[in-house]
Amino acid sequence: MWTGSQIKGKILHKLTRKGKFEHSHTAIENLAKSFPPEMKGRAKEMPEDLIREGILHLKRTSYGEQVSINVEMKETIMRYIEEFLKME
Repeated sequence: MWTGSQIKGKILHKLTRKGKFEHSHTAIENLAKSFPPEMKGRAKEMPEDLIREGILHLKRTSYGEQVSINVEMKETIMRYIEEFLKME
């Protein structure tokens, strides 16, 4: 079973690979797509935690909620990603 930190790490790893920093956004509902079916529920909860922590910026648009990475939180982001990569 994955920990919350590992799930956050996978989400952040995906966003960094796709270059979703500051002004480049993606739909919040896309973040759980790459998780196995039994983990999607937990994965859908994590973006809210990342927003509260200040790691993700939330942008509300007419077509839904969008998120991007806050580059000022680089050290915390790297810690989460490293936690995820350790398990692979």
